[in-house]
Amino acid sequence: MAKSDKLVTRNEKIFNGVMTVVGIIISIVAFYPIFYVLIASFSKPIFVENGDVMFWLKGFNFESYKQAFMKDGIWIAYGNTMFYTIAGVVVNMFFTTTMAYALSRERLIFRKFFTLMAIFTMWFNAGMIPLYMAFKDYNLLDTRTAIIVGFAINTYNLVIMKSFFEQIPKSLEEAAFIDGANNLKIFSKIFLPLSKPALATVGMFYAVTRWNGYFWAMNLLQDDNKVPLQVLLKKLIVDKVANETEAAIVTANSLYSPTTVIYSIIIIAIIPMMIAYPFVQKYFKKGATVGAVKG
Repeated sequence: MAKSDKLVTRNEKIFNGVMTVVGIIISIVAFYPIFYVLIASFSKPIFVENGDVMFWLKGFNFESYKQAFMKDGIWIAYGNTMFYTIAGVVVNMFFTTTMAYALSRERLIFRKFFTLMAIFTMWFNAGMIPLYMAFKDYNLLDTRTAIIVGFAINTYNLVIMKSFFEQIPKSLEEAAFIDGANNLKIFSKIFLPLSKPALATVGMFYAVTRWNGYFWAMNLLQDDNKVPLQVLLKKLIVDKVANETEAAIVTANSLYSPTTVIYSIIIIAIIPMMIAYPFVQKYFKKGATVGAVKG
């Protein structure tokens, strides 16, 4: 028995060692592109163009960031991104939590039908062109409303919230009803305060999606004063590729280039999400695994 325990322990140690090595390799592969963009944005363009910047920066300077901050429209685009993220997450959380609460209550008439209709959209949806035509028919093209309200609910996040609400003891709700509370009071005073892990997780999912979203903003918005930072960044990359010959003119004395300026804007774009993530990371384990265990 002791020998078997020792064998299992040894196998577990080997397994844990292998998983640790695999985890480290995956982490390095996932982190390196961000690290490379960071060190390249602080390096002289000549070293970046020649491929000399691989594991550490060369020719340290801030000129690319100065040029990035002086880029036409960047502050407007940055403000638009913050507005779409903040307003969008508020709209997302309002519609997601209210609908999830309704679907989690067994007393809701046609509850299974509405749940199936919502889940159905996870596998089948209208597609890109019909959705674009719907925005056009509702006169939402080139409007901020299309970006904020047009994507108010993500079904996956709805399922997470619904599963979390279902785990809250019914006795709490029944006691509140006996004390005279209505659905709105129960939802706001009991369910939301008890759902902080799920709210933080779903809110972060929405925030990251809103912050990084560019595809529908690119297709729905034509006014440059309304586009978010990600669309501006995409335009800069396209312009750089279109003017590749001009962009390639980099001398040893150059302190910035179109490439290093784009790298600088990428770093500027991801910093807010990197700052926000640690504050909600502690809720992720509990919030993201909601519904995984059935009692």
